[in-house]
Order: sequence, then C-alpha cells, then structure tokens
Amino acid sequence: MYRESLLGRTVSVVGLARSGVAACRLLRQLGAAVLASDAKPLSALGRDALALEAEGVRLSAGGHPTEAFRGAQLVVLSPGVPTDLPAFQELRRAGVPVIGELELAWRVMEAQVIAITGTNGKTTTTALTGALLREQSRPVLVAGNIGTPLSAHALTFPRDGIVVAEVSSFQLETTELFHPRVAALLNLTPDHLDRHGTFERYVEAKARVFAHQTDADCTVLNADDPATAALARRTPGRVVWFSRTKPLDPGVFCADGWIVAKLNGHVEQICPVSEVFLRGAHNLENVLAATACSLWTGIAAEPLRRAIRLFRG
Repeated sequence: MYRESLLGRTVSVVGLARSGVAACRLLRQLGAAVLASDAKPLSALGRDALALEAEGVRLSAGGHPTEAFRGAQLVVLSPGVPTDLPAFQELRRAGVPVIGELELAWRVMEAQVIAITGTNGKTTTTALTGALLREQSRPVLVAGNIGTPLSAHALTFPRDGIVVAEVSSFQLETTELFHPRVAALLNLTPDHLDRHGTFERYVEAKARVFAHQTDADCTVLNADDPATAALARRTPGRVVWFSRTKPLDPGVFCADGWIVAKLNGHVEQICPVSEVFLRGAHNLENVLAATACSLWTGIAAEPLRRAIRLFRG
C-alpha cells in the first residue's frame, strides 16, 4: 500500500501555507523524514508552519536551499509553488518524483472522490454537491481548494465515505495518477495565464481532472460551454452533460420550469427551477452540475430537491 511505502522515506515539502503544512503532518504521521521549505522568511511564516519543527520537520525559510532537498526521495509541492523551478527540473532528471499535495492526499486516502474544477463556479458547486450528498447515509468530506486540504483528513476519513474536492489548475498540473470517480469540468475561459503561459496549457491542466478515469467513471461536462464540451472526446469516463438550454441524453437540464435528469433513457424531475434560492444563470448551471455529480451515487430525487431548496451558498 502507498501509505506503508512512505515509512522511512525522505520527503521534501515545498511551500508552507495550509496545504504544505497539512502535507508535512500527514507525512510525519506515516513515518517519513520531512524537509520543508518556504520562500518567505521565518518571521513571515504562520504559527502552524513554525510548529512543524516541534513535530520533527526540518524547516528552511527564505528560499529553497540545497539542503531542503538533500536525500529527497519524493518532493511534494504546494499549489502556489511554480513547477518549473530549476531545482525541480534537476530532481526530475535524477528520477525523484515531484507531485502536488492533492496527488499525495489522494494516494493516501481510501474513499471515493468527486473532483470539481472549472474557471468559475467551482467553489459554489463543490459546496452544493457536499450539501446534496449529506442527504444520504455515507460520510461526506468537502475539501481541497475550497479551504480544507485533503491531506488534513487523508488518514482519518473513512473509506466508505465520499470526498467532494474542489481542485484548481495549480493542483491538477502536479497530479500523476489522480483518479476521481466523478470529474466535473464546469467551464473554461482564459485564467492564470501568468502561471500557465497560454490558454491551451491552462486547458491541458484542467483536463488532467479526468485523465486517469476509466469507462466505469463519470465525467460531468457543460454542454453550453464550447471549450468544455470539446473535451468530451478526450475523456475515458462516461460523459454526463448538463445544460440550461437544451435536453441531453445522458444529462441534467432544464425543461418546462424543472431541473430534470435523463439517465438510462428515463426522464426524472428533480426540482422546480423556482425553488433554487441562488439567483442568476451561472448559479443555475452550478445546480445542474452538482445534481449530475450527486446522481452518480444513486441518491433519489426527493432529497436532492430538499437540499437544493435549502442551499444558500
């Protein structure tokens, strides 16, 4: 198992905001020797980062010196850390894996993951999906880019639970094997080009959300967004569409004032559009996407309607 493979390994964690701190603690719990570094000076690090030394982490601040990577057998990057620093290129050439905190947490976790990404709406859709799924009996964790690092719960969240994770392009570009059972891509417009360079590279980062799915998995895509819809031919997963403007099969869409789902050839009414509290076309799209993600678990229409009606954002 991956957890056992970390025992006694030397791991370098780069970046000591919330994700980096959570990764350090997870690795220490699993018996790894942890070297941690941050570009900020020691005086600018948060209390949780400073407390890592007492937990057995060797800290370097004010940059990423050679000793922060000495003997490293694995490097874990926080989302805000540029992936193209010369030190990382040298490590990769030496055969040292360089992954992100999301990838680390996913490898350690045993629960199924629903991953939600997109340029806009991913936080609302992630929170709503979590609210919808709390209507069923399995434990639910809402985490990721939404504020709680997955690494903070990777060892304690039960394997029969469902993780709803907001994932950013920064997190996705440092994944290697990340395999969510449901991958939702809401929309795509140029963003973070200072990091990715071009819109095409940004799209490639986002598309990693479904790169390792299989035909037993589900990919939720926006049929009304051309850039997103164009990715349907690339996903190995089974596509479930969502749309405000047209009926789809399979899909979740609006018809005669209702949010409806057509899966397996049968149309099912989920919720009247008038009961959606959040205003605006973009929020209706978020509700459609969250519904599509949630239906994968087998949840019934009535609890979905109740949760949609009560959700306030």
